[in-house]
Amino acid sequence: MKRIAVLTSGGDAPGMNAAIRAVVRKAMFHGLEVYGIQYGYAGLLKKDIKKMELGSVGDIIQRGGTSLYTARCKEFFQHEVRVEAVKILKELGIDGLVVIGGDGSYRGALELTKLGVPCIGIPGTIDNDILGTEFTIGFDTALNTAIEAIDKIRDTAMSHERTYVIEVMGRNCGDLAIWAGVTAGAETVIIPERKSDINETVAKIVRGHERGKKHSIIIVAEGAGNAFEVGKQIEERTGYETRVTVLGHVQRGGTPSAMDRMLATRFGNNLVYYGFEEALRLEPHVDLGLAKLCDELSI
Repeated sequence: MKRIAVLTSGGDAPGMNAAIRAVVRKAMFHGLEVYGIQYGYAGLLKKDIKKMELGSVGDIIQRGGTSLYTARCKEFFQHEVRVEAVKILKELGIDGLVVIGGDGSYRGALELTKLGVPCIGIPGTIDNDILGTEFTIGFDTALNTAIEAIDKIRDTAMSHERTYVIEVMGRNCGDLAIWAGVTAGAETVIIPERKSDINETVAKIVRGHERGKKHSIIIVAEGAGNAFEVGKQIEERTGYETRVTVLGHVQRGGTPSAMDRMLATRFGNNLVYYGFEEALRLEPHVDLGLAKLCDELSI
């Protein structure tokens, strides 16, 4: 390969910039040309593509979001639209495409691969719902953002002796809710992977009150139900004052954590270091050792 392109697609995640930076720096170190596609697959169709240099990725490793921007592209579900995308890539002499994103982004990459453009995905999503890797880029940062918010809400819950229902993101995956619930000390976590029973949740809150606990924290994954409905049922059945907080998109922004920066950097470097075919077979959590790591990251 002599020329590759990189894009970010779908929902943004902290650490995407670190991944872009790693791909560009490592590819250029090995003599490859790199092109950045702005606004994901939508930008590809509009030919919003620019050649990237080392300066293109300077001072972005610490920034949240994505410097290549992102967008949803419903048109990409159509076969003829994907054929047009392949035509555009081949006209530019693009030998391979790096797609940083989540489930929908991966599906688009798979379809392009079937049409003759080798693609490889870097898992960037706070949902942590990509098969084949223990953690996705952005999950750790989003988790810490959620924990910080929950800790602050607990102070208020304790002061007013209230029950708080807090909704976290994660789409149809309960990882963010479970990790946040366990590490923030929530009484109950409601996730889509397990059928919830409001009666069980209410009974647990009541038992806590009976033994002297005056406040409770209930975590609800967005894919498991409506937090406001859960809060309404808890207040009606217990008589305890209940408040609801939806953390929302605040979880997707912010400075990426050290873990997300390193994970993104290693994903990007491994992709180029081992080549497209080898990167697909590489275990994401492989222990390369410090000496090998230095070589891998060119430091």
